[in-house]
Amino acid sequence: MAGIIVVFDFDKTIIDVDSDNWVVDNLGFTEQFERLLPTMPWNTLMDTMMGEIHASGKALGDVAAVLRGAPIDPRVPHAIRAAHALGCDLRVLSDANGFFIETILDHHGLRGCFSEINTNPSHVEDASSGGRLRIEPYHEFRHGAAHGCGVGTCPPNMCKGQVLDRILREAAAARKRVVYLGDGRGDYCPSLRLGREGFVMPRRGHPVWDLICEDPARVKAEVHPWADGAEMEATLLGLVRRVLVEEAAMLTPLVDCKLESTMPVAAQDGMPIMPLGVKN
Repeated sequence: MAGIIVVFDFDKTIIDVDSDNWVVDNLGFTEQFERLLPTMPWNTLMDTMMGEIHASGKALGDVAAVLRGAPIDPRVPHAIRAAHALGCDLRVLSDANGFFIETILDHHGLRGCFSEINTNPSHVEDASSGGRLRIEPYHEFRHGAAHGCGVGTCPPNMCKGQVLDRILREAAAARKRVVYLGDGRGDYCPSLRLGREGFVMPRRGHPVWDLICEDPARVKAEVHPWADGAEMEATLLGLVRRVLVEEAAMLTPLVDCKLESTMPVAAQDGMPIMPLGVKN
């Protein structure tokens, strides 16, 4: 297994759109969404919109059908499957929600490639009447609590940097390196948490890329931008293969030393080895 953990954002990274906007727009609730947007945080708004959608008579199956139509660059599933096949530990870290992410990953046959999905939790109520999706915040903030991140780019319901800190501790314990891919403002904080052994893959032309370009010295990790699925695939798999080569190079001297330590002195000096008990 490769000594690499690859952490993917979801919206505009794995899929090419924002899944929240995709659902709201395709179910015909854009006007209500834009009217409520100035009045509450995004995470609370999406929970509210799921209530509006349910109250209008639409079932959870209608939401799932829209999600299955979300556009995805065909090279992205190729990249995910290839990285998984090479032994990478793949994870999702997203400000979407569990139902949206799992529905789309299942549709594309990708769910089994990921060991963990870190996102806003969701559950279904009123299943007998079609199902009303509830969306909760990853970090509770509605009762005065806050995640306390000082970077200034994280939404109140999720600091991805704090989640990545836990993943980085796991990586360090297992001597694994971390690759992080993202596009949005919320992906800037985790990009700053990576050390010099890490890799950040910001999507070029998106907010996280702009933030990194404003002050590149703040990012300690190697920066490898990408713009589309083909470039993501080439860049990610190039990094994975590079790490695999570096791992193999580190192991080779250890193998040589072990072989040398078990060889008879005569062999190490270039002299022929004589079987035990046989006189010359």
